[in-house]
Amino acid sequence: MSELKFPLHLGLYMCLVIMLITLHTALGQASRQEKMEQLSFMVGDWVGTSTTYKNDTVATKIPAFEKISYKLDQHIITIDLHSELLQLHTIIYYDEKDKSYYYNPYYKKGSGKYKAEYTDGKFIVWPSETKRFVFKLTPEGNFQEYGEIFDKGRWVTYFEDIFKKIP
Repeated sequence: MSELKFPLHLGLYMCLVIMLITLHTALGQASRQEKMEQLSFMVGDWVGTSTTYKNDTVATKIPAFEKISYKLDQHIITIDLHSELLQLHTIIYYDEKDKSYYYNPYYKKGSGKYKAEYTDGKFIVWPSETKRFVFKLTPEGNFQEYGEIFDKGRWVTYFEDIFKKIP
């Protein structure tokens, strides 16, 4: 039976390719995990008030509860919001290929998929060029979410949620 001879340089080349693929995969996971860790300020059980505005005046003000958790070894974040007016389940993840976060809300009547970014301590979701949702911590350590619409050259707030962390 004849023996196949495998040139040494080809074997070394294949080892190098496998090492580079492994390193690239590991770096991608580390980068994605670092991106998700930037959003750790959101994680927790939160209770507070959800306020809607119409023509710069308060239209409704109701109690709300929000549970925000890491899932799948911190590869995604889930948000479960409960209030009289809204029940919402959202999944947030970072896509390494697009170098972008995605915010995927699920409502009783449908769902969405929006690009998002983390800038200056704020997680900003862009449903459109004229609509955004902002998530951040206040100086007092409360969790704030608000929605804005760009109207007549300025951003106008149409809802705001302020939450305190439940110990």
